[in-house]
Amino acid sequence: MTVNPKTDPSSNTQKDPDDWVSGDEPMTGAQRSYLKTLSEQAHQPEAYAEDLTKAEASKKIDELKQSLDLE
Repeated sequence: MTVNPKTDPSSNTQKDPDDWVSGDEPMTGAQRSYLKTLSEQAHQPEAYAEDLTKAEASKKIDELKQSLDLE
């Protein structure tokens, strides 16, 4: 049986954003949109900033998802 790395919780598909090779690049359009939506839902507009990196945006998204009990 082949294990699907996308669904295997023991795989390393969940890297720490600090370890991402492209983590210092600007956040993606999808991250921008999702972060904006989450920051509005959480009533934390200060969590959104246009100049975040991919890694910073990922961390903010995780924090907001946790505060909204979406995880």
